[in-house]
Amino acid sequence: MNVTLVALATLTGLLTGIVFGFFDVPIPAPPSLAGVMGIVGIFLGYRLMSSLPYGIDLLDALGL
Repeated sequence: MNVTLVALATLTGLLTGIVFGFFDVPIPAPPSLAGVMGIVGIFLGYRLMSSLPYGIDLLDALGL
């Protein structure tokens, strides 16, 4: 894992949250811990499948 990339992504998210808060508009992210954990679950599931020898290339299967 690239620590610099993670730090920059976190900083970008923080600044984006500040801008959305300043203009008092809804954030484009889940407003609760359950929503955030859903996104974490999607990421973990993706990483799990990436480490297994199963799966198909959907774009290739569609001819794209």
